[in-house]
Amino acid sequence: MIRTLILLVAALVAIALAAPAPKPHYGVSGKANDGSRNFKSFSRGRHSKGHTRNPRTELMRVYNKYHWSITLAPLDESGSWLFDWPSSSSSGDESDPYGSSPSEPIETASAASPYGYETAAPVAPSAVMSSVGFETRTSASFAVSATASISGGDGGDDSGEVTASPEENESEYLSPVSIAGQKLNLNFDTGSADLWVFSTSLSESKRGQHSAFDPTNSSTWQEYSGGSWEISYGDGSGAAGTVGFDQVDVGGVTATQQAVELATAISSAFVSDENNDGLLGLAFGKINTVQPQAQKTFFENVADELDEKLFTADLDIDASGTYEFGKLDTSKYSGELHTTPIDNSRGFWEFTSNTYSIDGQDAQNSAASPAIADTGTSLLMVDENVAEAYYSQIQGAQMDQSAGGYVYPCDAQVPSFGVQIGEGGFMAHLNGSDIEYARIGRNTCFGGVQGNGGQGLQIYGAVLLKQYFAVFNFGDETFGIAQKN
Repeated sequence: MIRTLILLVAALVAIALAAPAPKPHYGVSGKANDGSRNFKSFSRGRHSKGHTRNPRTELMRVYNKYHWSITLAPLDESGSWLFDWPSSSSSGDESDPYGSSPSEPIETASAASPYGYETAAPVAPSAVMSSVGFETRTSASFAVSATASISGGDGGDDSGEVTASPEENESEYLSPVSIAGQKLNLNFDTGSADLWVFSTSLSESKRGQHSAFDPTNSSTWQEYSGGSWEISYGDGSGAAGTVGFDQVDVGGVTATQQAVELATAISSAFVSDENNDGLLGLAFGKINTVQPQAQKTFFENVADELDEKLFTADLDIDASGTYEFGKLDTSKYSGELHTTPIDNSRGFWEFTSNTYSIDGQDAQNSAASPAIADTGTSLLMVDENVAEAYYSQIQGAQMDQSAGGYVYPCDAQVPSFGVQIGEGGFMAHLNGSDIEYARIGRNTCFGGVQGNGGQGLQIYGAVLLKQYFAVFNFGDETFGIAQKN
């Protein structure tokens, strides 16, 4: 009898030891006193064994955001991901590597719209397409609508600060924003100029787990009669809706009549990103999509009331960082702040970047495309010749069309990489260990540095920016970068 019990206990112990360990889950929260809900996040980055965002999806997001053309190799006959992508990925169903069905009709579907929804008003043909395929408008078309106030978010100073909490792979950073007292978590994006949010005009199925703004619960909401907006992407995903004006508070800095774009139609690609309730654009208002009059961004509306007409991004790796408005906190960086003039004629934080570095050796990119600093993009996208030169130095690296970009063996020796910020400016370096964006197989890594497909624009996203302290200065129209403390 005793022998039988011993054998039974031994068998139970063996089963317990053989069972898979639970996957790590981290709850990353905004500041507890800001009233926002906790951010759900999972193990991320190069050590990740849990939930990560599909890198092919992320590459698609970048191309779609800038309306670039993209051609990826088809998936296998079953429509499945060609790599050993984790079945627990939060990016969507295993049979759908994009995280949503591109052909799925979305709210208020209409045959009249190629993207599957109607907008509140016809889009006027007032915008012109720039050389890289995005819309710009002249400043004369701006609706001057907002005033600003400061509620002392930083000890009574005319400045404000909010946390920036990372999602999987630091693919996006979310920050708490109050609109008429209603709290939402938004993606602060220096590569766009719209402030749009989930709204209660969406059905419950489209709202999902998102916080949605309810204008009927705001005593200060003013509808923009005839105002509409639409963001549509080449894969069929998109969002559209109506516009109004209300109080928007970011860390104590308040625009009292800020244009807020309410989503009344939205695709499942946005719905599936459960922690993200919308976007706060921090580029320049000339690329704002509101019709019939483009609107100023939140920062354009509050800049004159701040101590300094700038904001900073101190994004972190696997931890909460911060965005700060109106104050340059010198305690957050060490050494020199390297600044370069920007060209905002196309609506972006744009500067020259004609030199790159591989393993400490500088090289000229004689026909370099201009570069932009974009907190709303996770990847570092460089000219194709630069990406090719870099990955040629990694044994086993290759361009894989099914993945959508460059991959390499995870156990390969990976050299450092750098890009110059401005003409003759600072060389921002990434260590070889910082290049890995995600693992897409047992020993296959997707690189955080990718080519731009010859689209004429280099995009310096969070892969680079999270390594440095970044300063976006409206006052003297410069972009600055420094070593973090």
